[in-house]
Amino acid sequence: MPKQKFDILETTCIPLPLENIDTDQIIPARFLNATSREGFGENLFRDWRYKVDGSMNEEFVLNNPAYKGEVLVTGRNFGCGSSREHAVWAVQGYGFRAVVSSFFADIFSNNALNNGLLPVVVPEEYLNKLLKDVTENPDTKVRIDIEKQLFSILPDGEHVKFNIDPYRKECLMKGLDDVDYLLGMKEIIKAFELRNVLRYENRDNGHHPEGW
Repeated sequence: MPKQKFDILETTCIPLPLENIDTDQIIPARFLNATSREGFGENLFRDWRYKVDGSMNEEFVLNNPAYKGEVLVTGRNFGCGSSREHAVWAVQGYGFRAVVSSFFADIFSNNALNNGLLPVVVPEEYLNKLLKDVTENPDTKVRIDIEKQLFSILPDGEHVKFNIDPYRKECLMKGLDDVDYLLGMKEIIKAFELRNVLRYENRDNGHHPEGW
C-alpha cells in the first residue's frame, strides 16, 4: 500500500536530548512478536514512558502535554544496536514523520527511509540550538522541505541543508517503498524483458539486430 507522501512539513517538535538511543530502548524486544506494523507506537520508549509498576512516568517528555508534534529531535547516534524494522514502525506508529539527529545508525536510517520516515542529519551545533529552542519553547515550529532538502527553525527561518539519496527522495515524495516503486515500473520491466527475448530469438535464427 502506498505510504503518505512527504513534501513539506511544518510542525512543532518533541525534544529527546539523549545520545546512543538503541533499538531496544526504542521498542523493547519483548514487543517484537507481532508481524504486522500496527500497534507498535503504543510501546515506543516503553521502559522510559512507564515505571516498573506500570504507572506513567510523568517526567518523561512524551508524557508531558506541553510537547507535541510530528518531529522527534534527539541526540547523536539514534537507532544504534540490533537491526529491527519494528523500531521504525514504533516511531512512525506514535505519529512522527521525521527524526532529527546529528548521526543515525545506517540500518535504522535505511529502514526509516524505506518505510516513509525521514531521518534528517544536521550539524551538531545546529542540533544543539534546535534542542535548546524546542526545550525552552514547546511551541517552536520547524519546516522540512524535502524537495529543496532544507530544514528550518521558524519563524526566523534559520536553516540547514540535509542530504538524501535521490532514489529515496523520489520514493518519499511519491509515497512509495521499494516494492511499490518496482510495481510502478512493471510495464517498463515487461517491455525490457520482451526486447531481450526477441533479441535472443533473432540471434538463434541467425539474425543480428542493429546494435549487436
